[in-house]
Amino acid sequence: MEVPGAAPRSCGSQMVDQELLDILVCPETRQPVRLADEATLSRLNAAIARGGVRNRGNQPVTEPVLEGLVREDGLLLYPVRDDIPIMLIDEAIPLESAGHR
Repeated sequence: MEVPGAAPRSCGSQMVDQELLDILVCPETRQPVRLADEATLSRLNAAIARGGVRNRGNQPVTEPVLEGLVREDGLLLYPVRDDIPIMLIDEAIPLESAGHR
């Protein structure tokens, strides 16, 4: 559904609005977050496919992550689902489980 006056969304475009991204912080440490790059998402999704990824709530992550927000220190990724950043500590995915750092 298109909203009158809104720019159409193209496939592969940034889904998280920059204004929202500018104010979002990690709920645990208050560090800023940034959009995850393609390399980070590729490594994470490969680890998810191997079955070795759990979120901070110790639940297995089984679905690929199409977009995410990485904490400034690079240790955690908050998934974005249906254009909504999931900024819950238990939903954060430790990037070390995906072979980072």
